[in-house]
Amino acid sequence: QIDQILIHQQIELLEILTGFETNNKYEIKNTLGQRVYFAAEDTDCCTRNCCGPSRPFTIRIIDNLGHEVITLQRPLRCSSCCFPCCLQEV
Repeated sequence: QIDQILIHQQIELLEILTGFETNNKYEIKNTLGQRVYFAAEDTDCCTRNCCGPSRPFTIRIIDNLGHEVITLQRPLRCSSCCFPCCLQEV
C-alpha cells in the first residue's frame, strides 16, 4: 500500500551535452526512497525535438517485476488557449 509517491526524472548526460531531447525516464519511489515503479517515455527522435513539450507521447509504467501496470498516452494537440477544444489531455 502506497500513500505517497515521489517521481524522479533520470537525467541523460547526452541530452545535457548536445541539447537533443531523449526519451524521458522516471523512477517512482515511495516515501522511504524505495523504487516501486519505473516509467519510460516512448517517442521518436523527430517528434521529441520538433514538437518539444507539446509533443505526443506514450509512457509505460512498469513495476519492479517488469510487468506493465499502466500506459499513459497523450495525442498531439494544440496548446493554445485560443482553441479550448484542442487542449492537452492524457
